[in-house]
Amino acid sequence: MDPVASRDPMLTHFPEAVPEIPVSHVEKAAEYYVNVLGFSLDWGRDDDGIGCVSQGNCRMFLTNAPFRAAHGLKGAAIVWLNLKSKREVDDLFERWKNAGAKIVEGVEDKPWNLREFTVADPDGNQLRVFYDFKWEMTGEPSDRDR
Repeated sequence: MDPVASRDPMLTHFPEAVPEIPVSHVEKAAEYYVNVLGFSLDWGRDDDGIGCVSQGNCRMFLTNAPFRAAHGLKGAAIVWLNLKSKREVDDLFERWKNAGAKIVEGVEDKPWNLREFTVADPDGNQLRVFYDFKWEMTGEPSDRDR
């Protein structure tokens, strides 16, 4: 018996994660997320060091270097966005490509059973957009759908 599977979970449901994205300037980065990737700017200014962009259930904090310095955080971030179908992945890829997003890797089915693509923001952070299609091959619903 798998020892991990036999443990009682401490939590049965996590809320959506909110990643912190390192940027050089909050308002300039937000402009890209809004005008190219279709997010909304919820709040924030570079003077405060933090801003929030959102689209649907996805929220991300954009933080500048002085804000992050207190925590010793450095380097770019990679955020995975889990969509509900291959078609959603394809449609979003086309929308972002047509809006001028910096495409790092085009959309394709990967050997690990994810349909995915990757874009980057002007600060080098990457958004990897994917759909897990393994359940389609096995006929069983994915963990996400249970």
